[in-house]
Amino acid sequence: MIAVIDYGVGNLFSLLSSLNYVGLDTKLTNDVEEIKSAKGIILPGVGAFRDAVSNLEKYGLKDILIDEAKNGKPFLAFTFQDKSGQMDGKYWSATPEEIERFSSGSIVYLVGKREIFNGMPQIKITGLRLSRPEMGEPSEVSDFLEHAPMKREEMEEELNSILFEIINPTMRRIVHKILGKYQHDFFEYPAAKRHHHAFAGGLSYHTLSMLRLAKAIAEQYPEVNRSLLLSGVLLHDIGKIIELSGAIGTEYTLKGKLMGHIVLMDEEITKACEELDIDQSHEDVVLLKHLVLAHHGKLEYGSPVRPLLLEAEILHHVDLMDASVTMITSALQKTEPGQFSERIFGLDNRTFYKPRTVE
Repeated sequence: MIAVIDYGVGNLFSLLSSLNYVGLDTKLTNDVEEIKSAKGIILPGVGAFRDAVSNLEKYGLKDILIDEAKNGKPFLAFTFQDKSGQMDGKYWSATPEEIERFSSGSIVYLVGKREIFNGMPQIKITGLRLSRPEMGEPSEVSDFLEHAPMKREEMEEELNSILFEIINPTMRRIVHKILGKYQHDFFEYPAAKRHHHAFAGGLSYHTLSMLRLAKAIAEQYPEVNRSLLLSGVLLHDIGKIIELSGAIGTEYTLKGKLMGHIVLMDEEITKACEELDIDQSHEDVVLLKHLVLAHHGKLEYGSPVRPLLLEAEILHHVDLMDASVTMITSALQKTEPGQFSERIFGLDNRTFYKPRTVE
């Protein structure tokens, strides 16, 4: 039972109607023993909460509610997702059965309120249950996934045309081998669990965006080894197919946690060379591996070496630029003109301003 505190304030009818609609066992009460035995507590709020505190004191409920809030009851930390994006929320006083029931990848019916906590949006959950397909409610998880803004066929066509621009035979063979091995997942996986391109098809879309930038840079600076740069862009993040579990309920795999996508991609290049009978000490292979290993730019960001080639430095900055622009634009899409965005973790928790007028 979830105790809804009755202390003479709040829109109780609306709240109870919402909770009953989602099938929660609730009871309106101001009995101390019922509050202590409840698996969860909801304290209806009002704008002038100072007056509400006076009511809590009058009913003798203030101290018991503070104690219950501090008693360490278990909770579930959720990341809710639909096609518009993701938002976190916590479900307090979760029972072992609820912890088992709400598994990753489940479709749920959620009632809650969007709030800001420490500069980040989150959902204050007031009601939560699993979807009921037998009653005509949604059953396909894919219907709730955010997808790349391009169709897979369009991305495949553009990527295939760029492959012809890799004229170095050694690099071209390695790239074709690895892309062929992971072709299906390459167009299905996200580029990250959170932060940038964290949607179905995000890995291929991020790669394509980087390829466009890399081609423009190579046009501007003829000194750039075009084959090396394009090959490095194409391969730099494919290790995430091994590092991550997929587009639904994305988590890090054991290899992902213990090794990371950079090391995993270095291994894939080694395997490709062995299968293609390519000498791994050949300079072309060493240069290509260096681009993959150095693309995070700094040791503290996960790269075992810093960029020591022109093309490696370009790859690092192109990767950073595309990720940063995507994170900023995604945050600004949810921001009203004249306001600052939510904090962006991947950009040092900075907020970005959305101008009132854009010409």
